[in-house]
Amino acid sequence: MPDPARGYSSATLVEAAKAAIDIDPAIRATWQGARLIGPAFPVQGAGGDNLALHLAVAAAPRGSVLVVDAGGAAYGHWGEVLTVAAQQRGIAGLLIDGGIRDTSEIQQLGFPVFARSAAIRGTRKDFPGVLGRAVTVGGVVVSEGDLIVGDDDGAVALPTATVPAVLDAADARVAQEQEYFARLRAGERTLDLYGFGAPYRGDRG
Repeated sequence: MPDPARGYSSATLVEAAKAAIDIDPAIRATWQGARLIGPAFPVQGAGGDNLALHLAVAAAPRGSVLVVDAGGAAYGHWGEVLTVAAQQRGIAGLLIDGGIRDTSEIQQLGFPVFARSAAIRGTRKDFPGVLGRAVTVGGVVVSEGDLIVGDDDGAVALPTATVPAVLDAADARVAQEQEYFARLRAGERTLDLYGFGAPYRGDRG
């Protein structure tokens, strides 16, 4: 697992992967600056029921990101109580295709949550769900152990087998971008960097 301090952005990983690893952009960080990184612990839940989330908090390994299919339902599947419980268990964050509530309290606690909506409607506690089996969240299939990375721009899920190669490609991309920044500050144009053809390279504009 990569060191979170290396700071891979979701956009860099999408470009490096050259694959559809980006989760539906409607599933977003619930507070600005939230940073999500860790191995996925998939949870198949049900819209309007959060028993599976309580069970997942008790069962997930430390450092895991809970990745929950709640059918996109606009209910408060997760809130302050589950957040405190998850932090005590060492869980790294939550990504849920569904609603959550207590967003201000979650931000104050500094717990990264990515969700489709904020919703105050209460939930049942009847369906135990399925833990640890692959789920589809935001159009991406996520299996246990896949690398989840999220930031202000969105979230991605990297299949475990691809992680080393994608991170190497991400390192190369970051190095190239640093070179581009230096050249731009030295007076070059984006037209020069990307080698656009002669019709676009006049001095106007």
